[in-house]
Amino acid sequence: CISSRLPRSFPAVPILQALLYKPLTPSIIPRAFHFRASPSTKISSRFCSWIKPRVPPQDFNIFRVGFSVNFTAMTGSSSKQSSSVYDFTVKDIRGNDVDLSIYKGKVLLIVNVASQCGLTNSNYTELNGVYTKYKDQGLEILAFPCNQFGGEEPGDNAQIAEVACSRFKAEFPIFDKVEVNGSNAAPIYKFLKSSKGGLLGDGIKWNFTKFLVDKDGNVVDRYAPTTSPLSIEKDVKKLLGLLDSLKQQHIIPSLLVK
Repeated sequence: CISSRLPRSFPAVPILQALLYKPLTPSIIPRAFHFRASPSTKISSRFCSWIKPRVPPQDFNIFRVGFSVNFTAMTGSSSKQSSSVYDFTVKDIRGNDVDLSIYKGKVLLIVNVASQCGLTNSNYTELNGVYTKYKDQGLEILAFPCNQFGGEEPGDNAQIAEVACSRFKAEFPIFDKVEVNGSNAAPIYKFLKSSKGGLLGDGIKWNFTKFLVDKDGNVVDRYAPTTSPLSIEKDVKKLLGLLDSLKQQHIIPSLLVK
């Protein structure tokens, strides 16, 4: 995909001339043809399929092999895409970098939190309960403060930490305040939203939207702000493998009786 930092259109002919190292005439590529660089433009498939019938095979092979490197060099874009939450580095509440790969092998519940929301008391209380119950089994809860919804997280990081850790006794990690929607959204949230869209689109609707991530860093589920953390306990236990162990505990005694 092409970088969102390139909102303008690029004429195809000059780019192909650079890629194929030879002039192309309008009879091969119409000069009127343009493509727009955007995050949703899949150049490797759409553009290659368009150009293939219009150039000699040997030129197309050069184009296909060299396209990514050459286009990146000319535009500053990158074709690397994140495949899991482990590809991201975020900042903690103190401003220190945290490589999320340290959570490999853990089940993650990622939540955008706020201190002054009507959902704050219930969510912090239940998140604490779930975390206390399953942290030794491999669960981590990652809380990202956000002030985009009703201005309900107005404080700085020190104030946020005071509320979360002193008032609500949160033991799970609290990270740097971020934006979760819009062009300035934190990269981790862009990834979460693209992995699991909501009912009415990808955007986060309110405080305490929750994303459940498996042990391989894949986003497996998304829950609305009003969804109680206790209500998703079964999903957490499933990813932790606790439901399977419970089944075995019931099956083995029954076999012995028989």
